[in-house]
Amino acid sequence: MLVYHSFDDIPHNPNTVLTIGTFDGLHRGHMNIINLLKQRSQERNARNLLLTFHPHPQIILQKPDRPPVELLTTIQERIFLLHQLRLDAVLVIPFSQEFAQISAEEFVRALLVKKVGVSHMIVGYDHAFGNNRQGGEEMLTNLGNELGFTVEKAPVLTENGENISSTKIRRAIRSGDIAHANKLLGYPYLVAGKVVEGDGRGRKLGLPTANIQPADNNKILPKNGVYLVSAILDGQNLFGMANVGIRPTFTDDIHPRLEVHLFEWNKMIYDREVMVSFLKFIREERKFESTGLFFEQIIQDKEACFETIEKIQKGLDF
Repeated sequence: MLVYHSFDDIPHNPNTVLTIGTFDGLHRGHMNIINLLKQRSQERNARNLLLTFHPHPQIILQKPDRPPVELLTTIQERIFLLHQLRLDAVLVIPFSQEFAQISAEEFVRALLVKKVGVSHMIVGYDHAFGNNRQGGEEMLTNLGNELGFTVEKAPVLTENGENISSTKIRRAIRSGDIAHANKLLGYPYLVAGKVVEGDGRGRKLGLPTANIQPADNNKILPKNGVYLVSAILDGQNLFGMANVGIRPTFTDDIHPRLEVHLFEWNKMIYDREVMVSFLKFIREERKFESTGLFFEQIIQDKEACFETIEKIQKGLDF
């Protein structure tokens, strides 16, 4: 998969099937669009292209009275996931206040048609783009009739009668319902980041942990608590136990951290990039009256993790 970061870099190809959107989370609803994109490009012997944005448009257009934007995927995570889908190309559009002023019609005429090239466009059921979200299906169809491309709306994907959306997934992650979030995503929720040096308390206590700093401050961490996780290091798929939270037994922190204890791993991994997959919520984070009580709970947490790992390895539901 080729990744471009500018309209000036991508080769013009009029035989291109494309789709455009933020695609935060790359959830099953997005996959519905991407599968259709790949199918139509194969039928037409055309290049397929996905256009996405960085930073997230809502971050650039953030209003002071609105809560911070929460990302399901950083741009690095999104590119990683897209690589698995074997698309022909991805264009990451640098989003800015200036870019936000471009009208939908100008965007289509000057950038999609003249710079990129397009023969067919796939749009989501509720997608619109351009200044004031003018770029909807009707406008695109009218422009397509004039400029020589066709437009197709992807069918909506539902789960138990409800549309799958990034908003619903964010809500599930914030509440600690990782099982539901993963079901809507179609894969375990990911947090990628660099391993940074902590206070070393875990190693002194015989429970070494990797402190992972997400690559983007807007990245959502799951609800504070203990989770079964997995990570790939040096080609090994490793299970582990993560704590998201403020570590109230030992600190007075107010900002949640992600700490991961990997089972069967004892090497130092400072400054390495690690991607953690959240598999199951184990329990809420809480304060213990003593280190002894804390470790008694850790033993129980590990046992719960190992029971789930055994089910995973046997292909059973967990």
